[in-house]
This record gives sequence, structure tokens and C-alpha cells, in this order.
Amino acid sequence: MFLETERVRLREVRESDVDALVELHAEPAVMRYLEGGKPLDRGTVVSDVLPRLRAKPGWWAGEEKATGRLLGLFAFRETEPGVRELGYRLHPAAWGKGYATEVSRALIGKGFRELGVRRVFATTMAVNTGSRRVMERVGLRFVRTFFQDWPEPIPGSEQGEVEYALDREDWTAD
Repeated sequence: MFLETERVRLREVRESDVDALVELHAEPAVMRYLEGGKPLDRGTVVSDVLPRLRAKPGWWAGEEKATGRLLGLFAFRETEPGVRELGYRLHPAAWGKGYATEVSRALIGKGFRELGVRRVFATTMAVNTGSRRVMERVGLRFVRTFFQDWPEPIPGSEQGEVEYALDREDWTAD
């Protein structure tokens, strides 16, 4: 187990998570701002998503402690020495319950306290207000708006992407 909060356990993504990951990635509301804005089919999750999540360090399955149910995925990936990218994608049933905030705070704390992280950042589409609110709640601050050239633009991409970040010097432990 990588991390435990009051309500959530973060652990490695397992082959046995395949059905929950298929359900997560088939949900249009989850995929609205990810992977080209389109739900993914089972074949793509099995052949591409699951192997990628298992092969790349920094992706974690978020499991609700009370039920063992997979809430979604959390990323805390090292992009360069001392810098971690924070990310999350949760089942809609888990939205609005504070899971993303709870786990993100814990990841940031672990990074600064235990992992030698000096900076945490996160990005999302400018129109993704839910994700932006989580970033702000956990102490990340708006850095910039930027534009990417997507092969298949997602509605809202014309407003750009946003980056939020927090440096260790500006972080205060709870």
C-alpha cells in the first residue's frame, strides 16, 4: 500500500481491477476531459490503459476502505527529480464526497514530508471547474493558462489548459 487516509487506501493497480477500470473509462462524464473526451471500450482498457497504468510508476488505485470498492485512480507521478504531477479520475458515484481533496492533500503531504518533493503541480482543461476547485482546496495556486494543439480538439479546449502548483516552501503542514 502506498498511502492510507481516513477513508481511502492507495495501492498498486492490479490486473483484477480490470472490470472497475472498464466501468470508469466507459463513463462519458469521467472521460469528458480525458483521452480525447470519449469513453473507452473494454478492448482499449485491457490492451492499452491497464498495461500503461501498471507499467508507469506513480499511478494508484483508490479503494474505499469501508467497502473495498475502487473509487478511481490517483496519479502522483515524478516528471523530473523533485517534481510530482498530481491527478485523479473518479467514478461519478464518488464525486462531491471529498475523496479527491482528501487523497490529494495526503499525497502532497507525503511528497513534501517523506519523498523529497520540492514542487507539486496539476493541469486540467480551463473549463473543468470541478478539478480546478480540488486543486485550489488542496493549496495549489494558479500558475498559467496554456494552449495545446490537439489532433481531435475536445469541446472547451479552445479555452486552454490551466496549471496549478505548490512549492514546498509555500506548503504548510496540517
